[in-house]
Amino acid sequence: MTDLHSLQGRILTPAGWRRGRIVFDDRIRGIEDAEGDEGTDAIVLPGFIDLHVHGAAGVDLMQGGDAARTVARAHVRHGTTALLGTTMTAAEADIAHALRGLANAIAEPDPQAARVLGVHLEGPFISPQRLGAQPPLTVEATLESVQRLHALAPIRVLTLAPEIGRHTELIPSLNAMGIRVQIGHSAGTYEDGLAALRAGASGFTHLFNGMTGVDHYRPGIAAAALAHAEYAELIPDLQHVHPGAIRLALRAIPRLYAVTDATAATGMPDGEYALGSQRVHKCLGCVRLVSGSLAGSALTMDQALRNLVDVGLDLADAAQRVSTFPADYLGLSDRGRLQPGACADLVVLDPQLRIAQVHVAGRAVDLS
Repeated sequence: MTDLHSLQGRILTPAGWRRGRIVFDDRIRGIEDAEGDEGTDAIVLPGFIDLHVHGAAGVDLMQGGDAARTVARAHVRHGTTALLGTTMTAAEADIAHALRGLANAIAEPDPQAARVLGVHLEGPFISPQRLGAQPPLTVEATLESVQRLHALAPIRVLTLAPEIGRHTELIPSLNAMGIRVQIGHSAGTYEDGLAALRAGASGFTHLFNGMTGVDHYRPGIAAAALAHAEYAELIPDLQHVHPGAIRLALRAIPRLYAVTDATAATGMPDGEYALGSQRVHKCLGCVRLVSGSLAGSALTMDQALRNLVDVGLDLADAAQRVSTFPADYLGLSDRGRLQPGACADLVVLDPQLRIAQVHVAGRAVDLS
């Protein structure tokens, strides 16, 4: 057993806020009352979990090799203690190259980085009509093609357009492999979305973006999400989705959770960066293709938390949407919550909700 550590402050537990001390090694060993008020301005939250990450620090995960290590080290400084490495639409050989690099990061966790929990395969099984920032290299999914990629690195989440070919028929087989299927980058109808949910799809990729909308005569995929979804991811950078639409989604989808869709431009100055095989430009915090279309983001999870609070959520609710709900979506009962036995992934914030400390599996991250 490693040495015991403790943090004192205002601690968010599954039962609500508690002033006291949290005791931990690699796991949380207890939460107890503490004498005095020392350190009680500190806010202790579960580590953030980001299920949609393409890059950071000038590096794109499609580069393979050590890219995942660099990206995970960049995001942990913003409170992300676990993430899914996310692919772009590309030829299968290029996706396989990225997955081999991710497999290494999964197998050999870096103690100064966010844990890479697996892969979010965002492409190539999407609609050519709703590419967003994805390149035009889409293909129809087959069980065999997914199995080949899954053998290289564990695919935890897979985005597909349900109206394409036999995609909806494939969903039960993908679920049986332990893959959560998300509906996204889709030109489908409301009925297509509902059929996919009934077949076992469990989420929606960056809600509102890259999908048909909420027209009251011809409702699309976003309308199916608002009417039926338990879970959906959303990018709360206040560029991809208007605050009013975020509030609409919060009322409709019980476990709406935040993702960054972060690119290589995250944490970097304005300039040109890679997004898969494409070039994107960061300017004034926004990432776009040459065409002007949004192309992922430069968002970090600590800023996502602050934006959700600015939109009107109380801090406890916002914290669930950057930690607990993503953990629940992946079926991880020992992450995303501060309770005895859970993994000691902790974020300490100051009263302005800025990062003060990050601990991954009980180990303090060097933020200097």
